[in-house]
Amino acid sequence: MKNIVVFASGSGSNFQAIIDSIGKGEIEAQISGLIASRPGIGAIERAISHNIPHYILPDKSSEATFSEVLLSKLKEWNPNLIVLAGFLKKIPSEVIEQYRNKIINIHPSLLPKFGGKGYYGIKVHRAVVDAGETESGCTVHFVNEHYDKGDIIKQTKVVVSDDDTPETLAQKILKEEHKLLPNVIAEILNNN
Repeated sequence: MKNIVVFASGSGSNFQAIIDSIGKGEIEAQISGLIASRPGIGAIERAISHNIPHYILPDKSSEATFSEVLLSKLKEWNPNLIVLAGFLKKIPSEVIEQYRNKIINIHPSLLPKFGGKGYYGIKVHRAVVDAGETESGCTVHFVNEHYDKGDIIKQTKVVVSDDDTPETLAQKILKEEHKLLPNVIAEILNNN
């Protein structure tokens, strides 16, 4: 059985989409663990309710400690694929090096537009609306040493309507994220 380790910082709706796809047999794998960036997030509740082991990163750890902790947990959970599902911390280069082309991220825009440091969540959608874009969407890409710069695997586009607000656009795109991310995971794991 192939192992997925998910990293999350928020409600965990993309994490839930992965759990559901595994449950339906669309992804031939199991989630061996969740790395949470902070306590009290929805993703942890989802992990507990599905009996998935989770680990909460220590607050204010140094880059070296962060790297050591991640590598230790990843060794324990032995991932074939690491999925960043709304994870807001930068992955240390030591981790990227050890798991090169085995870490993917979902981003709520059509990269390379509206990506990079500081572009996450509602900030992305606000920038898209403010720029008067007619389309946006979501991107799954490999993670490298630079924010949102890894090779693009797949994208889904949505129309930005004249009456869209950052919030309505976020809802539209999140629905697509919940389809795109499990689809890409299935393609990567089921075909390897």
